[in-house]
Amino acid sequence: PDGKLTRGMLVTTLYRLAGEPEVTEPTTFQDVSEGRYFSDAIAWAEDVGIAKGITEKLFAPDHAITREQAVTFLYRYVTEYLKQAPAGDGDLTGFTDAASISLYAREAMSWATATGLLEGYGDGAIGPKNPVTRAQMAKFLAILDTKF
Repeated sequence: PDGKLTRGMLVTTLYRLAGEPEVTEPTTFQDVSEGRYFSDAIAWAEDVGIAKGITEKLFAPDHAITREQAVTFLYRYVTEYLKQAPAGDGDLTGFTDAASISLYAREAMSWATATGLLEGYGDGAIGPKNPVTRAQMAKFLAILDTKF
């Protein structure tokens, strides 16, 4: 449960939640070779707009996923794949490290706090750059399942 979740693991989980839809085009990311457990999942997530790479050409499937990256993938899963309007905006200003949230992730982080998906650590920080553990992702997915 305390092991780090990778970007490839999260996208694979979302792909399986979606029922493993047929993939017709391979991914365009140069670091995602065919035949890996996450290959089809990343191709699907790229195609439907859930996952973007760390650059235009690299996905970094084996890198630990940060809280802001994970929440952004979940946000896109809800809004792009499930086609649900985001419900509410959370106030991030109460977190001591809110200024360190990347611009691309601000909307998703706000949504995640509004929906109860993401909470701070209790010390006033939300930890956008912190890696997500497998236990934390299990909690995120349980909340996602009950709310969406």
